[in-house]
Amino acid sequence: MRTLIACALLLGSGSAFAATQCTTADKSTWQNPDAFQAQLKEQGYKINKFKVTKGNCYEIYGFNKDGKKVEIYHDPVTGKAIKSEIKD
Repeated sequence: MRTLIACALLLGSGSAFAATQCTTADKSTWQNPDAFQAQLKEQGYKINKFKVTKGNCYEIYGFNKDGKKVEIYHDPVTGKAIKSEIKD
């Protein structure tokens, strides 16, 4: 019975351990983080927090040009948004 419960917990929590993977490219090919943030700010984003994730993404927390709260994962090589969440 304990084994069944343990398996159910592991299967149910699998997505909690999944990280967004943005690139496997060498870091020497990544955009400069300061220049990347400056580009986003020129597009109207307000960045409250910027970090590099374990999945090799540039992740931002802040607000878009419409004032909506956002969390966006970007490919640091291309700058393309890989995953985003917009909250009203």
